[in-house]
Amino acid sequence: MKLEMICTGEEVLAGQIVDTNAAWFGNTMMEQGIECQRRVTVGDRLEDLISVFIERSREADVILVNGGLGPTSDDLSAEAMALAKGEVLVENEVWRERLEDWFTRSGRVMALSNLKQALLPESAIMIDNPVGTACGFAVKLNRAWLFFTPGVPFEFKQMVKEQFIPFVKQRFEIAGDVALRKYLTLGQGESSLADALENIALPDGMTIGYRSFMPHIEIKLFARGVEAIGQLDRMETQIRFLLGNAIVADENTSLAEVIHSLMVDSGLSLSVAESCTGGMIASQLIDFSGSSSYLDQGLVTYSNESKVRVLGVKPETLDDHGAVSIATVEEMAEGARAILDSDFALATSGIAGPTGGTEDKPVGTVAIALATKGGVYSQMIKLPRRSRDLVRSLSTAVALDMLRRELLGEAVIVDYGTIGRFAK
Repeated sequence: MKLEMICTGEEVLAGQIVDTNAAWFGNTMMEQGIECQRRVTVGDRLEDLISVFIERSREADVILVNGGLGPTSDDLSAEAMALAKGEVLVENEVWRERLEDWFTRSGRVMALSNLKQALLPESAIMIDNPVGTACGFAVKLNRAWLFFTPGVPFEFKQMVKEQFIPFVKQRFEIAGDVALRKYLTLGQGESSLADALENIALPDGMTIGYRSFMPHIEIKLFARGVEAIGQLDRMETQIRFLLGNAIVADENTSLAEVIHSLMVDSGLSLSVAESCTGGMIASQLIDFSGSSSYLDQGLVTYSNESKVRVLGVKPETLDDHGAVSIATVEEMAEGARAILDSDFALATSGIAGPTGGTEDKPVGTVAIALATKGGVYSQMIKLPRRSRDLVRSLSTAVALDMLRRELLGEAVIVDYGTIGRFAK
């Protein structure tokens, strides 16, 4: 089965919004053992939509079309599909009734433009959208089934899980002989990782891929076929040996997700005191439901006064060492942990830039500490020539990895490669 995706919308094509739907879809289908073999992005122009529907329907077996099902004049997917098939648009009575009922229950007057969302190509199969006003639909054109979904992410994702995947499995035999393993790395560039792994002799049917989403590089190990899948454990052992400390997570999308799982299972508690990261550590953790079970507090102590009055940092420490120093960040972490007697506390203080650096402490200098009930671990890292956002996100990642290593009983302070470190 050959699966493709067509993404629609001028805002996507022009880069005004990032197409997160496409990345999520490819990953979700891979987890089902189905590879998406091609993705096309097309703007809101009727002729272009018709052309790409016809062209790709001659090559693919199934095409997921995302977007263009709204009530406005630039939502053209249904009209373009009807023209591609040489059909008329027909009002779907079931969906019109659903629309009218939805607006009535919401106490709102339905605009006439919403009726457009009930117009489908004559041969279309309506696909339910339980959380929005735009139904999906499926149409057979040439060799392909084209399956249309709205672009709103939470509507799209629910329809893929509840309608699209069952639709595909009912019509095609899924071999299930594709496997994927993912490794999240920190502190190594894509080229450095590729150099480290270039001499691995991959078995037939296995490939290594890389995806950059800073501050991480994700390594993807693809196996196609039963024999290749059987070699995954052996290849993973080699990858782990060659990359060592660079691997900070398996199968997880972020270090925060790893920390969340470990902390929930541990029954331990955490406080966070942030200066240069400005709440980024706490924000990443509270993305996950249940973080209240371990996250006691997240404090953004940006000024020196707040470090003294809230965290108990000694004024003489700031005078003698400065806000960006091992001494200060250790007192920040100890102070944050002591407020609620948390099991752990993370603290950061640094110069994110683009101004504020000195010869001794240039932009990209960040001090990080992890306080535990048994003591404090700390380090001051060098992140030169990085943007302000990247300095903050890298610092957040290093802080979270320090906690991850402590929770797993590993060395807390390690060398990552491209992340430099000041001597204590």
